[in-house]
Amino acid sequence: MASISVLLVAQVMPYLEQELTKRYNLLRIWDFPQKSTLLSQHAPSIRAVVGSSGAGADSEFIDSLPKLEIVSSFSVGVDKIDIDKCKEKGIRVTNTPDVLTDEVADLAIGLILTLLRRICECDRFVRAGNWKRGDYKLTTKFSGKNVGIIGLGRIGTAIAKRAEGFNCPISYYSRTQKQESKYKYCSSVVELASNCDILVVACPLTEQTHHIINREVINALGPKGFLINIGRGKHVDEPELVSALVEGRLGGAGLDVFENEPHVPEELFGLDNVVLLPHVGSATVETRTAMADLVLGNLEAHFLGKSLLTPLV
Repeated sequence: MASISVLLVAQVMPYLEQELTKRYNLLRIWDFPQKSTLLSQHAPSIRAVVGSSGAGADSEFIDSLPKLEIVSSFSVGVDKIDIDKCKEKGIRVTNTPDVLTDEVADLAIGLILTLLRRICECDRFVRAGNWKRGDYKLTTKFSGKNVGIIGLGRIGTAIAKRAEGFNCPISYYSRTQKQESKYKYCSSVVELASNCDILVVACPLTEQTHHIINREVINALGPKGFLINIGRGKHVDEPELVSALVEGRLGGAGLDVFENEPHVPEELFGLDNVVLLPHVGSATVETRTAMADLVLGNLEAHFLGKSLLTPLV
């Protein structure tokens, strides 16, 4: 398959890039400062695009690649790929579901514990030598808190199961009620936020879920409530979140994602009631390797005319 041209449009783990280089004629988009140069030289030969949560293929880009057959995302999210355009042109789309479910769910629980028990601040307290001058202030218990989850898919369900281990009552909001679910269904996000202590965002990013966390939802969660976002940054109206945290209208936030990554609102840096992570939900060696293997497996299956491992389109 060395003659097949594959375009890499996002930074991925070295293992995946190395394996792609071994198997295909790999083109890296950053090697072409001018996209026009890339297209003029290679557009007729590119048959696959590999992207991630941060970069994919929009409608214009897809139209510029006449021989494109498949877009494979090194991520579970595909909001950077124009799915409708791919369907229209018969281009296959794959992602990496399931293998990152546990990792992201683990991180969500870690964010909750870190936020409520002020683990980062406690660490700084000890390192600064402040323990010698007195005990650290009291924090907030996690066990038994009401947890609300937006999106009860693979990851949302995994978070719910983990939270049950802390004796937390679980409620959720999704586009439709899950008839098989034992958890309490709320018909709106505001209703969900009004009835939970911790609100977790775990849904896909779509036009309908863009800014699903807005001022009304934040106010419903309130000054004793906590927001956890392990979905996408654009789920949250970030200026509204910042103002709520600064003004004390929200108890705290644990954020793995942001609206304009890697840019994070500087107003958050001085707040002790936030935990900020650099979009590392699936970022372990084990999980990223499994994700890479899925990307490679999907590409291989496609070019051998076999069934895709994780087809979306």
